[in-house]
Amino acid sequence: MAGEKGLVLLNFWVSPFGQRCRIALAEKGLPYEYVEENLMAGKSDRLLRSNPVHKKVPVLLHDGRPVNESLIILNYLDDAFPDTPSLLPSDPYERAQARFWADYVDKKVYDCGTRLWKLKGEPHAQARAEMVEILKNLDGALGDKAFFGGDTFGFVDAAFVPFTSWFRSYETYGEFTVAEVAPRIAAWAKRCGERESVAESLYSPDKIYEFVGVLKKMHGVE
Repeated sequence: MAGEKGLVLLNFWVSPFGQRCRIALAEKGLPYEYVEENLMAGKSDRLLRSNPVHKKVPVLLHDGRPVNESLIILNYLDDAFPDTPSLLPSDPYERAQARFWADYVDKKVYDCGTRLWKLKGEPHAQARAEMVEILKNLDGALGDKAFFGGDTFGFVDAAFVPFTSWFRSYETYGEFTVAEVAPRIAAWAKRCGERESVAESLYSPDKIYEFVGVLKKMHGVE
């Protein structure tokens, strides 16, 4: 990695965490090299060297130096490139709120969504109830604003919007609709999807649904 210049993103195409980074880089207008990690076939030596602790994507290499964990990468991009549009608001309290809700998304959405398609019976019912609660909480946090930070697409939007590609899967396996349980989130998802940074970084809900089907077979879930 010594001697490398510029930005390189190591990612697996379907990762919502890597998609956060792609969206953030696009919003900031930062050029970078994209390197696909085929995690279905294993992990490359480059990935293992770059993230020896967690051994996960995404990894952002900046002049050969690795930055790991997607929310840390988003914070880093704000710090390292102060002349680009900031994802975080300038007000300290609003910054704290943005970090709180991004952390909430990080800790809740992916894990609960995985349990929706993996589990059956009472554990599945619990996962469904939890996902509905998560979406309602995020719906309340968004309120009547265009984006989580107000009129401007920002940190929480970048953190959460990749999961909108998974909504079809969550709805199918959870037997609910986002429009019913969190109508403002449904409208926000559509609004975000019209942004070039989002449209070019995310895959269609149908493609994600097909991938979830592959995961179900891998885990022996009928």
